[in-house]
Amino acid sequence: MTSLDKPTQDAGQSPPDGAREAEEAHDSRAVTEAALFEAFGGIRGMVETVLPGLLFVTIFTINKDLHLSAIAALGVAVVMLVVRLLRKDTVKHAFSGVFGVAFGVVFAMFTGNAKDFYLPGMLYTLGMALAYIITTLAGVPLIGLMLGPVFKENLSWRTRNPGRKKAYAKASWAWGLILLAKCAILFPLYWWADTTQLGWILVILKIPPFLLAVWLTWVFLAKAPPPIDVFAELEAAEKAEREGNVAETGESAPGRHRREA
Repeated sequence: MTSLDKPTQDAGQSPPDGAREAEEAHDSRAVTEAALFEAFGGIRGMVETVLPGLLFVTIFTINKDLHLSAIAALGVAVVMLVVRLLRKDTVKHAFSGVFGVAFGVVFAMFTGNAKDFYLPGMLYTLGMALAYIITTLAGVPLIGLMLGPVFKENLSWRTRNPGRKKAYAKASWAWGLILLAKCAILFPLYWWADTTQLGWILVILKIPPFLLAVWLTWVFLAKAPPPIDVFAELEAAEKAEREGNVAETGESAPGRHRREA
């Protein structure tokens, strides 16, 4: 059979079911990746998370000066926030970084113990681990609460999309257990290790557990049913209501004219 004899697909013909499903799966993965990138800050967010602590432990390792280390860490966090404000970028990650560093500085300055610079962040990590686990046990997994607005599904996954709720539960369990494992390493070191040892281990443990949790979240959500776009549903309902009102007005006009005649 020559190439001219081979059947061709019309321009308006729909692709085969298998191709359409593969395309939908690819689109779902792309949307999931974009949403996770937005929610967790991407590469820049990770840099803003790591850099203040890295600067603190580097300076303290060199000269053991708590005040200089703390001021440098807070200063770089503020600079990164200002850069985001000037560029009109999303500032939530930079703001959280500034607040985290500021609490650490206050703790360390108040106690005079450089290790206390890391204590607020460690307590925050423990609190988040418990929040992921408790909300999942309560049937409202925290990851779903965080990502629902990003995916434009809000809380529709709770009652209308059970497969997606299950994926959010798995992801929240992953985050909770990973953060608990991180706490199980850090809190003993807070008591036993010196400031530089604790600081460098904290820097090392900043990114890998985070990337593991994000990757598992992507895996679970990529296999889940697509989100229900509640905003699109509301827009469609409002459009249908407007069209219905216009049609009703148009149909009533002839009758009104006949009565007037």
